[in-house]
Amino acid sequence: MLVHLWGFLYSSYFRFWLKWLWRLLTGKCELQRVFEGAKEGARRTLGIERSLGSSKNKVLRNALNADETEIEKCVRDVMKEKKIEQKDIRFKTNLHMSLLQITGYKKLYLDVENLRKVTYDSDNEEHEEQLIELWNLLMPQENLKARITKQWCDIGFQGDDPKTDFRGMGLLGLVNLVYFSKHFTNEARQILSHSNHPKLGYSYAIVGINLTEMAYSLLKNGALKSHLYNMVPGLPQMEHFHQFY
Repeated sequence: MLVHLWGFLYSSYFRFWLKWLWRLLTGKCELQRVFEGAKEGARRTLGIERSLGSSKNKVLRNALNADETEIEKCVRDVMKEKKIEQKDIRFKTNLHMSLLQITGYKKLYLDVENLRKVTYDSDNEEHEEQLIELWNLLMPQENLKARITKQWCDIGFQGDDPKTDFRGMGLLGLVNLVYFSKHFTNEARQILSHSNHPKLGYSYAIVGINLTEMAYSLLKNGALKSHLYNMVPGLPQMEHFHQFY
């Protein structure tokens, strides 16, 4: 109860007066202080995100919801609202970069979510091609005898038709498996070999889909922000999500 009361009082009253005091003492707004107090990366961008999101100023809050084409205008509007000279190139560049990361993260989540919602369709030629590609990448020495076959268990699917295993993560699960197998082929084959250990083995494809669910959950709840803000100096793309996976 006391924690919630303190949170309400801080956000409603104390934070405003604390910001006012710091501006009086330093001559700089909170955004300027964040840029000066943190180097490029997650700490800085998360600080900017918190500052804009908690502002009572609608212009500042709206900057978090801009798309890529609106960022430059948002930067100018924020600088005008905070009475920061437009010729302050350093501030302008830093805010532009932070907004790119923030809005890019939101777009990346929507892209990942949309792919997750796509149900694997055995009548879709592109879906089938990706599934066959996964087999060929992992088992180049062995041909599939049929589309529906117990051979799929050899790469860690649960039954003779892999489409039933993609239900939770949809096409995203397959795309992640194919990406890893294509870009880290030797490692993928080595892990598949380890998965067939008689005592310590596991279902390779199923574990891969579970890892997709883990990566997706981290992206959804925002826990992946620190990683992406540190690794990507701009718009996070689907490629970066696959690399994280």
